Amino acid sequence: MSLNEWLAIGMIGLFFAMMLMGIPVAISLAVSGFSAGLLGFGPMLFNLLPGRLYGVVTNYTLMAIPLFVFMGVMLEKSRVAEDMLDTIGRAMGGLRGGMGMAILLVGVLMGASTGIVGATVVTLGMLTLPTLLRRGYHPAIACGTICASGTLGQIIPPSLVLILLSDITGESVGALFAGAVIPGLVIAGVYVAFLLLLGWRRPDWLPAIPREERERFSRLDLLRDIGRSVVPPLALVFIVLGSIIGGVAAPTEAASMGAVGSLLIAILSRRLDWPMLKATLHGTLTITAMVYFILLCAQPFALAFRGLGGEGLVHDMFALLPGGELGALLFLMLLLFVLGFFLEWIEICYIALPMFLPIFIGYGTDMAWLAILVAMNLQMSFLTPPFGWALFFLKGVAPKEVRTGHLYLGAIPFVGMLMLSIALVFLFPSITTWLPAVIGW
Repeated sequence: MSLNEWLAIGMIGLFFAMMLMGIPVAISLAVSGFSAGLLGFGPMLFNLLPGRLYGVVTNYTLMAIPLFVFMGVMLEKSRVAEDMLDTIGRAMGGLRGGMGMAILLVGVLMGASTGIVGATVVTLGMLTLPTLLRRGYHPAIACGTICASGTLGQIIPPSLVLILLSDITGESVGALFAGAVIPGLVIAGVYVAFLLLLGWRRPDWLPAIPREERERFSRLDLLRDIGRSVVPPLALVFIVLGSIIGGVAAPTEAASMGAVGSLLIAILSRRLDWPMLKATLHGTLTITAMVYFILLCAQPFALAFRGLGGEGLVHDMFALLPGGELGALLFLMLLLFVLGFFLEWIEICYIALPMFLPIFIGYGTDMAWLAILVAMNLQMSFLTPPFGWALFFLKGVAPKEVRTGHLYLGAIPFVGMLMLSIALVFLFPSITTWLPAVIGW
């Protein structure tokens, strides 16, 4: 190997070493990229850097990120999720595991309206975990259900992951959103089937709400609450996603409609006030700044890796794998699963995936299908013990009687079901490709 290729390997090693020392990911990316690039080429390599940075901040597709984040934070702060959960919980409480399934359905709706895993897990944890424990749910099952529900926003559109993967793979956002709809519903369906089966086998772990409590409210009251608390956010999701998938509006335009729509929902529910608006704007600014800062700091790393011949190293590594395209896909899925123990999804998207993408372009792999597999894999990284971020989010708001062991034990079955869902999409690509083909993407 040449000196530059050794520098590329050393750059990756330096990045992980800085991570282990506790240095923030964005700083680690920038420092390791600049160091290796300067040693290999001097300042000349980074003449292209200003253009790349300008390209990130002016990318029309990425402009949808702060708008979708605003929509999600506004719906969270206006307590829409709280109302949805209460209504759906009463509607399904007669089933064993009904409250758990209600949490999953709210997770689907919140995933489609917010796309922010941390906000969804914390909201669901604060609202539902004490109630589930009080009703006799097994602590591990309650924790696992909440964490799994919160991570559905990673795959169900509009997902920030899919927006970034669209920029990386060159596929349209509409195609990825359309391709993710059925896989997202498959995951939710597998979760619901698991809860139904567990409720049948172990009814003491997932008890139903007592009849007398359910009968306090009439069906008319339930229908009125559904129309007031479930229909508005559901309609907003359909308008936003429908306009993107149907090709009526660009992602940024649809995101702006979603932001305005969430504001209108807060106004109509009479919950919009200055403190809430201020908190929403602050949350939007914080999340957006974090995403963009990592994206910008990833540019010198990616530029140095490519300039030092890192892509050739990756190509040679994949050439040694048996099985051709199938072997390469399995290796990528395994590698992303392992990286999910240590890195956040943004770093994985902008560090690991661009290294391997040319290999799959050479194989002629369907990029939309590959992007959905990657998104599902990254979703699993939020649940995987011991470093799954969803577990950390829930632990921060869980009652004292909930131990870390409950979180780990509850997450493991859902990780297994996610693996099953990934295997289904891997073996039957039409789960992803059918809807985009039907609507003409």
